[in-house]
Formats: sequence, C-alpha cells, structure tokens
Amino acid sequence: MLEQFASDNYSGICPEVMAYMNRANQGNAVAYGNDEWTQKAADYFRTLFETDCDVFFVFNGTAANSLSLATLCQSYHSVICHEVAHIETDECGAPELASHGSKLLLGRGENGKLTPESIAEIVNKRVDIHYPKPRAISITQPTEVGTLYSIEELMAIQDVAQQYGLKIHMDGARFANAIVAMNQTPADLSWKCGVDVLCFCGTKNGMAVGEAIIFFNKSLAEDFAYRCKQAGQLASKMRFIAAPFLGLLETGAWRKNAQHANECAEYLEERLSVIPEIEFMFPREVNSVFVKMPERVIQSLREKSWHFYTFIGVGGVRFVCAWDTTKARIDELVNDIKDAIAIRG
Repeated sequence: MLEQFASDNYSGICPEVMAYMNRANQGNAVAYGNDEWTQKAADYFRTLFETDCDVFFVFNGTAANSLSLATLCQSYHSVICHEVAHIETDECGAPELASHGSKLLLGRGENGKLTPESIAEIVNKRVDIHYPKPRAISITQPTEVGTLYSIEELMAIQDVAQQYGLKIHMDGARFANAIVAMNQTPADLSWKCGVDVLCFCGTKNGMAVGEAIIFFNKSLAEDFAYRCKQAGQLASKMRFIAAPFLGLLETGAWRKNAQHANECAEYLEERLSVIPEIEFMFPREVNSVFVKMPERVIQSLREKSWHFYTFIGVGGVRFVCAWDTTKARIDELVNDIKDAIAIRG
C-alpha cells in the first residue's frame, strides 16, 4: 500500500461519486454537456450559491484557473497574485499561455495571503503604456500554505478591486475545506465578497477528475464555452464529470469529505505538537500541516516509503489529509517520525 500524505490528489474516488458515475453510465445520453446530468449539476450549484450563475465543467484545476483568467484579461493585461500562488508556481505558465501573454504580477503577504496594501502597491507601481495593465486579482481560498482569508480580509480586497476596476478570480481547489472550517455559506465566501469567478474543487474532494468554473458575473462568461472547446476542455461525455459533482452535492459528501480531511489534519497537528524537534511553519486551518523537521527525519520517512512534498524550503514538509485519511495511518506516520528523531547520527 502506498504510504502517502503528499496530496489529496492521491486519494481515490469516494463512494458517493462512484455511485453517481454508475447511475450516469446506465444507457446513452446526449453529448457535449447537453445531458440532464450536466443541467442538474449546474442548477444545483445555483442553489448552493444562492444566485443565478453560469457553470462550466473542465477536466482539471490548471485549465479552470487558466481559462477563467484568460476570460478576464486581454494579452496586454496583468493578474495580481501572491508570490506562492499555484498559478505562479505550479501551472507551467498555463495562465500566460491561455491569455496569450497576460503577465502575473506577484505580491507578498504573511501566511500566503495578499493584502489590500500589496495589491495597491502593484497597481500604482507603474501606470505607463509600457507596463502590463492590472486587470484581475487572483486569490486562493484556502491559500497554498493552508491558511484562510477571513470575511473581513476578502471584503477589504473587494474594496481595493472596486477602487482600481479589477476583477476577482478565486482559486478554490480546496474551497470545500474553507467552507467547513469557517462555518460560512458558499455565497458568503464568494460572490458576496466580490468574487467574479470561482474555480470550485472536485478532484481533491473525492472525484476522479473534474473542476467547476462558476461565473457570478455572468457577463464575463460570454463565449466561454467556445474557449473551453478550443482548449480541449469540452468533454464529449460531459455527464461523467457532471454526475460525480452531483454525487458530491446532493448527498452532502462535499462537506463530509472536507470536514473529515480537516479533522484528520487537526489530529495530525495535535500528535506532532508534542514533538520538540517539530516546528510548525504556518497556522493549521484546513487539511494540510506544514512543518520543519531535521533532514535525517525526512530521509528516514522517504526510506520507509512515505510520500510528502518538500517544496516549501530547506527542512519544510507539507502533509495533506484527504477524504479517506485514517487516524491509524496518521499514528503510523507520527510513530515513524518519533523513531527517526530518536536515532541520533
């Protein structure tokens, strides 16, 4: 069995999703999203977010982020994001490619969060025609370091966006985890805070493949279906993306899965907190735990086939919990950490 805490992308398909996929697999259905599953899933999102919105389904998060940002921007525009944002560090230039050159302008802020001040500084840095014109703000909820924007922080970003005429894109790869952690409604954390377009999690929340792009500002979605088609993101058998989403939404599994992952990360945090050699890097607020540990411990865990990411920096480790993580597996990981620490070189 693969020993892993690298990503919730490693997890399998949750039972509710599998059940709905099997139901969608009974008989034939109209292709390219004109089926009843796709219509029902889109309508459920409108109910969930308590507003009329345009909903599109694509295969993965990179496509969701890149295509939605390309819709917000012309090639001479720029997108303001945090310096550790996924669109900057982990999407291989896809946002720039999709937008034919829109530049990412990087801001700073503690715990992976942009601030109104950092946004304003970037906007006002240069206003001449030789510099790409700021057009959009991209924020990640939760952030790449597992922290959360509060309602107050989101509203402050909305204020600065309105001041400078900027659109707001939200990367919600783990949006469900944010919802349950903050005990807020999806509407409260999205369009009510000025978000124009949200990329809503699917894969990390128990699906095999698929993300939803939700345009709260419907005027921005004009011809977006053509953009998806051109980018190879229009699934011919769309029902096998839409039906799994319906499985998450109708059954409440999207909340249950996120809650479970968050609780497992909290348990992992508690177990690690009593080990003196472990240093926490960021507040644990959703389903990931970021720590620094001795290099010999990292090497020992890898030798025992544990999978995790160390892209945070020297000694930095990210452990991610998923819908199918167990406390027993967490205990095994922590025990191996303790054993490695006990062995002195």
